[in-house]
Amino acid sequence: MSLGPLATAEQMIAFYNAQDVDGYVSLMTDDACEAGYRGAVLREGREGVRAGLLAMFAEYPENRAEILTSFELGSHIALHERVFRSSSTEPFEVMSVYSFEGDKVSRVEFIR
Repeated sequence: MSLGPLATAEQMIAFYNAQDVDGYVSLMTDDACEAGYRGAVLREGREGVRAGLLAMFAEYPENRAEILTSFELGSHIALHERVFRSSSTEPFEVMSVYSFEGDKVSRVEFIR
């Protein structure tokens, strides 16, 4: 049973915060990507996302994101997030736009 787009995006953040890379990518299509908003692809395909997240979590072991606000419009979700890299650095804010194909995320774009 599908969670629905908003619940799926929220579950992805829960997996992200637990640094559960396999859980995170399990909610994505095989050819999903993460990219800058209207820009370059940062991580391509499930395996690219997996490798990128593993590298980021190795560099920032305290990394986590807090959802400040969420918006749902059809098969798109926008999350306003506050991201914490470590306890010694200032957090930053980002908007993440999740696009879906069926019940899986096909693209995440970050606005920062």
